[in-house]
Amino acid sequence: MSPLTKPTDTPTHESVTPPRGVRPARFRPPAGASDAGVLDLDGDWRFRLFPEALTGADPGDAGTDADDPWDVVTVPGHWQLAGAPDSWPYGRPAYTNVLFPIPLDPPRVPRENPTGEYRRVVEVPAEWLATPGRVVLRFEGVDSWFEVALNGEVVAQSHGSRLPTEIDVTDRLRAGENLLAVRVTQWSAYTYVEDQDQWWLSGIFRGVRLEHRPDGGLDHVEVSAEYDHVTGEGTLLVTATDVDGAPVAARVRVPELGIDVETGTGVSVPVEPWSAEVPRLYDAVVSSGAETVTLRIGFRSIAISGGVFRVNGVPVKLRGVNRHEFEPTTGRTVAPEQMLEDVLLMKRHHVNAVRTSHYPPHPHFLDLCDAYGLYVVDENDLETHGFEHAGWRGNPTDDPAWTDVLVDRVTRMVRRDAHHPSIVLWSLGNEAGTGRNLAAMSAAIRRLDPSRPIHYEGDWSCESADVYSRMYAGSGEVELIGRGEEPALADAELDARRRGLPFMQCEYVHAMGNGPGGLTDYDHLFDAHPRLMGGFIWEWKDHGILRREDLDAGTGELIHGYGGDFGETFHDGTFIADGLLLPDRTPSPGMLEAAAVFAPIRIDPVALGGSAGDGDVAGEPDHLLVRNRYAFRDAGHVALRWSLHQGHDVLAAGDVEVDETLAPGEQLLLSPPDDVLELAEAAPGGAPVWWTVRAVQTDAGPDAAWLPEDFELGAGQLRLRSARPASSATEPSTATAALTAEATDDGFRVGPARFDRAGRLLELGGLEVDAERVDAWRAATDNDHARAWDAERSDEDVWAHQGLALLGERIDSAEIVDGELVVTGRAAGPATDVGLAFTRTWRAAGASGVELDLTIVPEGRWTGSLPRLGLLLGVTEPDAAAVEIDWCGLGPEESYADSTKAALGGAWRHRVADWQTRYTHPQENGTRRGVTSATLTLSGGRSLTLTSLATQVGVAEVEGLELTARPWTDRELAAARHPHDLTPDGRLWLHLDAASHGVGTAACGPGVLPNATFRPAPVRLSVRFDLA
Repeated sequence: MSPLTKPTDTPTHESVTPPRGVRPARFRPPAGASDAGVLDLDGDWRFRLFPEALTGADPGDAGTDADDPWDVVTVPGHWQLAGAPDSWPYGRPAYTNVLFPIPLDPPRVPRENPTGEYRRVVEVPAEWLATPGRVVLRFEGVDSWFEVALNGEVVAQSHGSRLPTEIDVTDRLRAGENLLAVRVTQWSAYTYVEDQDQWWLSGIFRGVRLEHRPDGGLDHVEVSAEYDHVTGEGTLLVTATDVDGAPVAARVRVPELGIDVETGTGVSVPVEPWSAEVPRLYDAVVSSGAETVTLRIGFRSIAISGGVFRVNGVPVKLRGVNRHEFEPTTGRTVAPEQMLEDVLLMKRHHVNAVRTSHYPPHPHFLDLCDAYGLYVVDENDLETHGFEHAGWRGNPTDDPAWTDVLVDRVTRMVRRDAHHPSIVLWSLGNEAGTGRNLAAMSAAIRRLDPSRPIHYEGDWSCESADVYSRMYAGSGEVELIGRGEEPALADAELDARRRGLPFMQCEYVHAMGNGPGGLTDYDHLFDAHPRLMGGFIWEWKDHGILRREDLDAGTGELIHGYGGDFGETFHDGTFIADGLLLPDRTPSPGMLEAAAVFAPIRIDPVALGGSAGDGDVAGEPDHLLVRNRYAFRDAGHVALRWSLHQGHDVLAAGDVEVDETLAPGEQLLLSPPDDVLELAEAAPGGAPVWWTVRAVQTDAGPDAAWLPEDFELGAGQLRLRSARPASSATEPSTATAALTAEATDDGFRVGPARFDRAGRLLELGGLEVDAERVDAWRAATDNDHARAWDAERSDEDVWAHQGLALLGERIDSAEIVDGELVVTGRAAGPATDVGLAFTRTWRAAGASGVELDLTIVPEGRWTGSLPRLGLLLGVTEPDAAAVEIDWCGLGPEESYADSTKAALGGAWRHRVADWQTRYTHPQENGTRRGVTSATLTLSGGRSLTLTSLATQVGVAEVEGLELTARPWTDRELAAARHPHDLTPDGRLWLHLDAASHGVGTAACGPGVLPNATFRPAPVRLSVRFDLA
C-alpha cells in the first residue's frame, strides 16, 4: 500500500488534486429517511499506527495475525484520544491557533508523519449483490488525507476532512467477507487549507457506512422551497438525478399541502413559512419506484434589499454563536445526543443563529437546526491563517494550482446541504486571505444555489461576497458602518457596492475566560441600525480535553487540558480554552449574560422623569420599556409577571394587564401602580425594594419540544427604594455615639474590633483577622493578559508597571480623634512613584458592631486603569468554601461593569464554593456588584454581617459595594494553571471594593469600553460590620 509502489500518476498525500476514485457529491437525507439499504460500519476496527506515511501495512493485511495482532479502536474517533482521559497510546493532542505545527512548505509535509492503518472485515448482504444497483462506501469525515482499499486493491484517495466522500465499491466486492483497508495520514498537502483554530486530531472521526444504491434510485435530490411573503404562497420544485446527473422520474407528495406532482414540476400553494422563531416543516415524500426518500422541507426566502438582510421579507437580526464540534474525550466526534444538547442550550439561551466555524458540521446537526429553528451560516472547510506569518506568500487561496481542490470543497458542501431551510448563508471559509480562488468558489456556489447570499470575512472589498463581514470590530467602528459612514474603499465602484450590503460581525465579543464584556453595547447598535444584521459570539464551547492530573501515569484528578498540557513544545496555550459553555457544557456567566442580552422580549429600565423609582437619586429609571424583538411572532404567548420584593420577601405579585398584544417590533412602557409604590415606601427594614417584571412563555406553540416550564423570555426591574441602613458614617446612631475608641496596652479597641499599635485590624469580635489592607489588584483574566487591538499594552502589563500586585502599606499615623480610631497611610508598589493615600476611620456601632469609613486617593501620574479599589480582608476560617453568604445586591451570578444584564437586584444565597466560577484557566471571578448587605455564616455558629453605608467613586454616589469572597488568595488564583491547583488555605478572603474594571474582550479584539473602564479616582467606602 506504500505510495512508492504505485503508478506515478497515483496521487499521494502530498498531491494537490481533487479526490480520486470517488462519486460526485450528493445530498445527505436524514438518517432513516431513505428505504434503500444501509450497513453501518461504526464500531470496532483493527488499528495500527505507523511513524511515516511511507511505512504503512499491506492493504491485504487484515491485522489478525495471532503472533502480531493489531489493536482495536472505535470508529468514529481520533486516534490521539483513543484512551482518553486515562492513556494516550497513539500520540497526544496538540493545539495551535494560527501557526502551523509543521514547516510551511506546501504541498510537502514532514516525513515523520503519523499514519493510521484501519481494517474492517465487511460482509455485504446477499440481496444487495443480487439486486440491480451499486454498493457505495460513504465516509462522513476523515482527517486529513486517506486512501481506501478493498480486498487488497486501492480504490480511492480523498481529503476534505469535514466533508463526505463516497466510493463505488461494487466491482471490488465479493460474496461473503471483504477486507476494507483505510490509510489515514495526520499531515498532508491539505493540512495547509485546514488550519482552523483547534486541536490537531486525526483519524476516521465521523461515521462510515455502506449503502445500496438501487438502479433508478434517487442519487441526488435538489429542493427549492421559496416563500412569497406578499401572497403567502410557497413554491416547491424538486428535481432528482442519478449519479451521472441525468434526470430521474419520480413523484413528489406533500400530503399536508395536497401536493402530488412529478419531479421537475413546480407548484405553488398557501403555506406556513419556516423561520428560526417558527420552524414549520412539512414532510415531502419523493419516490422513484426504486427508492423512496422522506425529506423535511421548510418554505422560506432569503433576500438582501436596501442593505438589509431579510428572511421571508422581514428584517432579521442574527444573535448567534460560532460553534466548533468538540467533546472533552472524543474531540470532533460528536454524538447525536450531544448535538441535540447544543441545539437545546442555544434555544434556551435565546441564540437564534450559528456559524459552523470553520467547516461544514456533521449533517445531523443541520437536521436539528431545521427542526428546532436556528439560522445557519454553513462554512466551507478552508482556513490558511498560518500563511499570514509568511506575508501570505504561497497562500492556496491565490494559487491556481489549488483552484480545482477548493472549488471541489464548496461543491461538496452545497450539494450535501442545500436542502436545509436553516441554512441562510454560505461561507467560503475563514481567515484564508484573499486571492483569485475566492471568485472561483463563489461562482461555483452561485451556479449550484443562487438563492442564498455568500459570506466571506477576509476580503473587506466584498468582491466575492454578498454581505460585508468583519471580526472583532470595535463598537465605534460598528456604529459608523451602521450609519454608512465607514471609510471609503479606494475603488469607488466597489465602495458603492459594499455600502449597499448588510454588515455582520462573523466573530465578536471573544468569550475567553471571564467575559465577554460589552455585549450590550453591540446589541444596542444592532437594534438601532437596519444595516447591522447582527453577529456571532466567539465561541460556543470551551475545547478543554479531559485528562488525568498525572498525564504519564494516568492517575490523579480529572482536569480539562489546553495547549501545552500534553507535552507539546509548540502550542498556543490557553487560547483554546474559550467558550460560553465550559467543556462539560456548564453555562458560564458569559452565557447567562448573552441570554439576557439576546432576550426576545427585552425589558429595560428607562428614566422619563415620572413618579416611579427612587426619587432621591438623580437619573434613576422610573419606567420599564418592554420590546417585542421577535421578527415574526407577536407576544400572544407571553405573560408579563411582576413582583415587588425586599430581601427574600415577596411583598406583592401579579400579572401586568396589557390592552393589546405586542406585534413584532412593538414596545410599551410600564410603571408600577400607585399602590405598589406606596407598599414599597412602607416596607419595613433597610433592604432595597425592587419591582421586577419577567416575560414568561405561557404557550409552548412550536417550542414544545424544548421549552422548560415557566421559560423566561426577558426580565427587567426598577429599584423603588434604595437601601436604608440603620446608621451611617455621617449620622451615627445614639448607640454608636455612646461608645468611643480607646487605647490599650498593645494597641486600640473600637467596640468589638481590636487593633495593633499601628492601627492594623487584628480581630473582629473574636474573629481573627490575618490581613486588612487597601487593595487595587486582581488575578488577571485572560482578557487582562492580552493586549487589546486598540491598545499599546495589556491591562496586566500596565498594572504590573504600577506595582499593583505587590502593594504594601505604610502607616503614617494611628490616633483617636473625637472617639474614633483614624489610621492614615499610603499604599504603593515597588519601583513606582504612584501610590494610594488612604484614611481608615473606625467607630463603634453598638456592642457588636463597628463601622469603617475608608477613603482612598490616588497620588502621582497614574496611567491606564485600575483593576479594583477597596479593602482586602483575610479572616481565619477553617472551612471557608462552606461559608454561606446571604446577600442583597445583584445576582445570583457574578457580574462586572460591562456584563450586568443578567444580574438582577434581590436577595440571594450561596456558599463561598459556589461563588467561584471554575474557568478552565483560573482567573479573577466571582464579584457581586451593588451589594447593600451580606451575612456570612461562619464555622462554629458565628456570623458576620456587612452593611454598605455609603459608596462614592469620584463625585458619584453608588448604591452598594462590590463583594468578592474566596477560600484562597488572589496570588494563588493568579498562579494556578487549572482549578485543581487551588486549595483552601484556612482563611476567608473578602474584597470590599468601591469600583472595579470591566472585563472586555482583549483576548481577541477590543479591550474594556470607556463606559466600563475604571480610571484611578478617589473613592469612599463606608461599611458596618456586625458580629453574632
